[in-house]
Amino acid sequence: MAEGRARKVGTAVVLRTEQLTPHMVRIVLGGDGLAGFGAGAYTDHYVKVLFAPEGVTYASPWDLEQIRASHPREEWPRQRAYTVRAWDPLHRELTLDFVVHGDEGLAGPWAARAQPGEIVRFLGPGGAYAPDPLAGWHLLVGDESALPAIGAAMERMPAGARVHAFVEVEGPADEQQIATPDGIVPFWVHRGSRPVGEALTEAVRALAFPSQDVHAFVHGEAGFVKDLRHHLRVDRGIPRERLSISGYWRLGETDEGWRAIKRDWNAEVEAEQEPVGALR
Repeated sequence: MAEGRARKVGTAVVLRTEQLTPHMVRIVLGGDGLAGFGAGAYTDHYVKVLFAPEGVTYASPWDLEQIRASHPREEWPRQRAYTVRAWDPLHRELTLDFVVHGDEGLAGPWAARAQPGEIVRFLGPGGAYAPDPLAGWHLLVGDESALPAIGAAMERMPAGARVHAFVEVEGPADEQQIATPDGIVPFWVHRGSRPVGEALTEAVRALAFPSQDVHAFVHGEAGFVKDLRHHLRVDRGIPRERLSISGYWRLGETDEGWRAIKRDWNAEVEAEQEPVGALR
């Protein structure tokens, strides 16, 4: 979703919040503004939550085209993408999970202090991945930022699906109760003081692949995502069309900075990591 393209702003209201683990808060949204919300086809559906910069107000309802025409760029709403952990169309309840590290970041601190009745504005939903029911097996890999999507994917797995899920979190307290309908649970990788993704990459590289017929979802910090993309495409020879791979964030970059370079970075990585002899 291009930042410069105006889109209709959705509106919801905070219904309730829950501290899932020391570093993750669940926000359940509702309200008439969710009428017609279109999630359901994918397990990585996401919305872009909009935050006005401190001290900036806009006319209601928010109109991005009008806001961008009447405010300097530094006063435009900031966007943060969050996976739809669950969508209940019957009760119009939209569940989003937020990674929280104290006062670090923008959306995390907001989620930590959010109260019922607060208005939330967003764009979306977008999405592109859902587990292929015909795949021989499924590989799901991510850090905390990908945990909501991995949880949604595991719960959507067809009966009898063979699944290997690897999730890196800081420690045992950050594990969650997640399983496929057949009771398969993630392999939890505890990062501790190690760099993000290091232990996770080691665990995936050590896996004995059941077959080449895999449908893989690898999302999270861009550094380890790049490493595992190379492993899957080059070392393992998995076709590109069987992979859903994305760097949600990047160490050392702000969210705005990462979004500004992400498209070019992805193109460079893809060009660098095509197996020798692959069609371009």
